[in-house]
Amino acid sequence: MKNEIVPIALIQMSCSPDLAANLDKACKRVAEAADAGARIVCLPELFKSPYFCQTEDSAIFDLAESIPGPSTEALGKVAAAKKVVIVSSLFERRAAGVYHNTIAILEKDGSIAGTYRKMHIPDDPLYYEKYYFTPGDLGFRAIPTSEGKVGTLICWDQWYPEAARITALQGASMLVYPTAIGWHPKEKSSYGTRQHNAWETIQRSHAIANGVFVVSINRVGHEGPADGGLEFWGGSFVADPFGAILVKGSHDREEILYAEINPREQEETRRNWPFLRDRRIDAYAPILNRIID
Repeated sequence: MKNEIVPIALIQMSCSPDLAANLDKACKRVAEAADAGARIVCLPELFKSPYFCQTEDSAIFDLAESIPGPSTEALGKVAAAKKVVIVSSLFERRAAGVYHNTIAILEKDGSIAGTYRKMHIPDDPLYYEKYYFTPGDLGFRAIPTSEGKVGTLICWDQWYPEAARITALQGASMLVYPTAIGWHPKEKSSYGTRQHNAWETIQRSHAIANGVFVVSINRVGHEGPADGGLEFWGGSFVADPFGAILVKGSHDREEILYAEINPREQEETRRNWPFLRDRRIDAYAPILNRIID
């Protein structure tokens, strides 16, 4: 764990059908955040395109790319020019018929510090991810970078305490969740507030239970048919190890959010709430069962 405070930035953005424009926007926003002092900059889930999992269409696989590939090359140039670590979420083509939802972390010299493949793959109305993504096979990861270990998880992973705990146990000072989540417009008035509150609460609970910072980056904007589709709710935020929200984005605007990761705060919180010390690792074998009858 680094002992110095690390300034971070979250790029809350909308995503158009123009892939090149999305990548260009992301690169410019990363550069802007780095110029403002951020040393780690985080992008939303699958930022390079609209959220294509609203439908099942085999032609969409053509959007996938290799890692390393064009996007990591473009982001790597920004990382090297601005001396910044970038957390990016990409549609990875691993082989014909094998595709992943993957985080690639770019180091300050432009190299790839590590990758993480989304482990939990949802299949809900307008979130048909099982059609596109092979479940991750790299396990849960805290990737070493020049700014400390970055815990990498993606969207649906954020609902699982096991994922947060295993990643935190590897020494991550922060859990970073690139996200694409929103409201079904017809359900928003009935369920919208509760859905958003649940999403925020579960992630804050990971911060508390594990004594880590949680960084959640979402997109904004409506995507899909005018009378349906998804309204991405933004609300990107950073929570400290006490679960307090340090910064929070709007529901409907593109913006860059800034916060600081303070290792000393993590140290103090864990000393006073020693959850990791008091774990009964001898008694947790039942967690490996799907259900206990």
